[in-house]
Amino acid sequence: MRAIPGMKVFQPCDAAETKAIIKGIAEIDGPCYVRLGRGGVEDVFDENYKFEMGKGVVLKKGSKVALIATGMMVQEALKASEELSKEGIEPTVVNIHTIKPIDEELIVELAKSHDVLITCEEHNVVGGLGSAVAEVAVKQAPVKMAMVGVQDTFGESGTPKALCEKYGLDAAAIVKKVKEVL
Repeated sequence: MRAIPGMKVFQPCDAAETKAIIKGIAEIDGPCYVRLGRGGVEDVFDENYKFEMGKGVVLKKGSKVALIATGMMVQEALKASEELSKEGIEPTVVNIHTIKPIDEELIVELAKSHDVLITCEEHNVVGGLGSAVAEVAVKQAPVKMAMVGVQDTFGESGTPKALCEKYGLDAAAIVKKVKEVL
């Protein structure tokens, strides 16, 4: 969907953000695409959440590693952050709800202040969040990057939990990727 000219692409991480995005896009001229997952997720935000198109949300400030996540992977990035904290690694965790237009200012800031950016998405890393972040970083602030997501393969049918395990779309995969990159 990112490749379609003028298309705006959103992926909320929970029910409150979904509600806010749907209300927000009702005011937007032009085409919008909202990508929703099948499985239930824990709440990240409450009813007071304010959506701002194209602006990422820093959920936790850390150093060295920035976990840039979208959709249900926001919860997994937060869980991974808790696990990594036990080992003395304190990553920044960011929710990117707007894939297009992406928050270039925040990505550049993260690229300049962190040693590595790791994107986390339950989508193909080709053409999704990982590609969008890489496009910004390579032009404005080159940085070491890694991508946790579907690795350019066809999907299968199954329960959300089984598919997330099969494709490495969970906190354990994020922790593993952080350790590999560091």
